[in-house]
Amino acid sequence: MSFKLDTGYFCKKRKAMNDNGKINRRDFIKSSVLTGGVLFAQAAIPARAMDFLSEKNKNENAMFTDDGLVKGVCDIHLHCRPDSRDRSVDEYGFMQDAMRAGYRAVMFKSNDFSCHDRAYIIRQALPEAECFGSFCMNRVHGDKVNPFAAQKAVETSGGLCRCIWMPTLDAAYHYQCEGRKEKGIPVLDDNGQVLPEVIHVMEICAEAGIIFATGHASPQESITLARKAKEIGVDKFVVTHANSHFWKMTADQIKQCIDLGAYIEYCYLPCLWGEGTKMPQYLRQSIGEFAGFVRIDPSRSFISTDLGQAVMPHPIEGMRDCILKLLAEGIPQSDIDLLIRHNPTWLIGLDK
Repeated sequence: MSFKLDTGYFCKKRKAMNDNGKINRRDFIKSSVLTGGVLFAQAAIPARAMDFLSEKNKNENAMFTDDGLVKGVCDIHLHCRPDSRDRSVDEYGFMQDAMRAGYRAVMFKSNDFSCHDRAYIIRQALPEAECFGSFCMNRVHGDKVNPFAAQKAVETSGGLCRCIWMPTLDAAYHYQCEGRKEKGIPVLDDNGQVLPEVIHVMEICAEAGIIFATGHASPQESITLARKAKEIGVDKFVVTHANSHFWKMTADQIKQCIDLGAYIEYCYLPCLWGEGTKMPQYLRQSIGEFAGFVRIDPSRSFISTDLGQAVMPHPIEGMRDCILKLLAEGIPQSDIDLLIRHNPTWLIGLDK
């Protein structure tokens, strides 16, 4: 291994000297460390590897550029690291990708941890980032819905918690569908009435002006929650996963919720999993069926990717695919704009 003499190194040393010809100690150390680091990197990593790393970074950055297709997108349901499940990208890295692609905003979701506090830190590093977080009422916060945790979430620095989800992976309905012996976290009592702690969280969301989302509640539970949310005055009530798996609703059920003031979420993930993928245990939804859902009432609906799983496409790739497939299905651009831009942006409080 040989080194090429860097004459610029010695020029930097001359500039570090003061008028008396003595080297300024601070500048000397700074210059030595910077130059030494470059020399070490060049010595330790073969030239081909350096070229490869440089090209790799260029390619990764080029993957997500503002070509207009996803400009202004607001995805308010996706999963990133850090998390208790393996994810394809971390929140900070995803936010950089989203900004390069021209996204308007993002709201992160973790089934087990808060992410509104991490959104606050990301904004310190990326001042132009419109990133927000949310909070799920799962077992890590207790064996029942926890209003105290919800209150603390909305009081967190920055005010970046823009959604409280009812139980998701630990929901009583989810456990029941999976045939688990233990009981999950309920949202209704044995008489089918909304539990007091759930009503309390609704009130917190109403006062804060943020989303109350049904999580992994059943279709019928979601209708009951929608009725109570209207009574309490929750402006941003969201029925989640209305096209997905255990939670798939009929058109009549969706219309009932909309009549009660709900917004309906359709996730693109079911169009990507299934046979031939690395999530083969789920039945894939056809694009035709997905388009049928979004046609029901675009003015009261939105699309999120629900992506971030390590074995699934990057969420931005998924959103691009979703837009292209919907256009091919004949969904008007004006409806797509409502579904992926205007409605979710209003729900997280960016647009009046």
